[in-house]
Amino acid sequence: MIEKIILAAGCFWSVQYKLSQLNGVVNTLAVYAGGETANPTYEQVCSDETGHAEAVLVEYNTDILSTGELLRYFFQIHDASQKDRQGPDIGTQYRS
Repeated sequence: MIEKIILAAGCFWSVQYKLSQLNGVVNTLAVYAGGETANPTYEQVCSDETGHAEAVLVEYNTDILSTGELLRYFFQIHDASQKDRQGPDIGTQYRS
C-alpha cells in the first residue's frame, strides 16, 4: 500500500536525497509546509516572509517500509534539538 507523509528537517534538498535512498520509498518531492502565503517562491520563504518550512513529501510502500522504520531513519538524519536550524542552515524555514 502506498502512503504519504510530509517531513521537515532542515534543507529540503538534503533531506529529499537521503529519504529517496530508502528501499520502499517510491517518490519524494520538495515542498513548503505551513505558512500563510499561497504558492510562495524560494526567495520569499528564505526571507522569512511566509512562515513556511522546507519539507519533503514522501510516498512509500508500506509492504516494504513501515512508517515506524521511515520515522526511525528520519530521526537519525537530523537533530531535532536544534531550533530553526540544521547544521549550517539557519532560519525558521529549516525547522522540523
